[in-house]
Amino acid sequence: MILMWASFVLLTLLAIAFVALPFLTKERIQNLTYNANSELIAIYEQRLGELSLDLAEQRIEQQSYDESIIELKCRLLNELSPEKSLFSRGNNRIFALTGSAFLVVLTLIFYTATGSQHQLESWKAAMENLPEYGERAVMQKGEPLTQNELQAFALGLRTKLAQSGDDEVAWMLLGRVAMSLNEYDMAQQSFDKVLRLNPENLAVLISYSQLMLLQGDDVSMNKAAQMLSRVLKDEPANLDAISLLALIAYERHDWLEAKAAFEMLLNSMDEQDSRYNMIAQRIAEIDQNIAAKNTQITPVEKSFAASTETSNISVTIELAPQLIANLPEKGTLFVFAKAASGPAMPLAVVKLTQYSFPLQVQLSDNNSMVEGLTLSSTEQIILTARISKDASVMPSSGELEGKSGILQRSETSEYTLLIDELIP
Repeated sequence: MILMWASFVLLTLLAIAFVALPFLTKERIQNLTYNANSELIAIYEQRLGELSLDLAEQRIEQQSYDESIIELKCRLLNELSPEKSLFSRGNNRIFALTGSAFLVVLTLIFYTATGSQHQLESWKAAMENLPEYGERAVMQKGEPLTQNELQAFALGLRTKLAQSGDDEVAWMLLGRVAMSLNEYDMAQQSFDKVLRLNPENLAVLISYSQLMLLQGDDVSMNKAAQMLSRVLKDEPANLDAISLLALIAYERHDWLEAKAAFEMLLNSMDEQDSRYNMIAQRIAEIDQNIAAKNTQITPVEKSFAASTETSNISVTIELAPQLIANLPEKGTLFVFAKAASGPAMPLAVVKLTQYSFPLQVQLSDNNSMVEGLTLSSTEQIILTARISKDASVMPSSGELEGKSGILQRSETSEYTLLIDELIP
């Protein structure tokens, strides 16, 4: 800001100098010319006096006197500069001051009419209120940001990024604010910047997925589904990702996956939640769509489905010796299979409250939680065994867990799974 005003002052001084200097230079030239011409006139008058004296004393005749006078005047006229005036008309200093004042006043009027002083004031206010906007937007303190405040918040974030360089949190906030302002290009560029800095930022992957869903085309929805799969791979119980995945499945008319996701959301909610009834209605609608779809299956297709061989995997569960001391007193053992990529809902689950290690369980299509989402419906799977302290399938701190790598379901009939991890 100081540099900008200093530049304004310097440019103004240069403009004033440009206007005033010609007047001041002209005045100096006129003064020099006046002094030189005065000397010539003094010599002329002196010579004229001498000629008059010679005539009076009759040293020259009248005709010679007249001829000398004419010659003297011609010489004076030839020696004077005809383009320069003998007298300065007006005070050039006043002209210079008047021109400079006019220039300054005209500049101020022009800047007031067309300048960016209002934008500068808004920018300054945005920078001063940036912490407050951040608290109201992120921490949900106070009133929600208005449209104008969102624009000021975006301006402040862009200035901060320009001054401080790459800031992952600032880029993420800018992307979310841009989404609220319907500036989708800015939001996408901001989220891309965050993912270049940190490809594993799950919060940005979820926000980016929301942006892709707003665009609504098939390419964007596929990209959103891939991002949500990355989130659910690291956080299988992330409700935001599950809800978005449910919306994608619903829009694609993938009723089985949509129902599985909505049921998981419903199980995580209290019945007093304002969204509970809405999701329950959505599940009922999906059930109707599934029933309508099943009535359209031909007897040949039903016979083929019935004759298809189901998958069956024998899983031997073992516990790492160093974790024996961490076993909960009344823990619940969950053994389940999930798709390596795709819905977060388990394909097959076995729940045990009485167990000792080693033990063996069978996972098959009979252990499916949702109709149509079965072990045989996916080729690449991941097996997991988790000892829960609260009888919930959702992971929490202090629980024990073991996971397999990605397995080819058609090539796996037996597998030994070691519980060797303490969830932090």
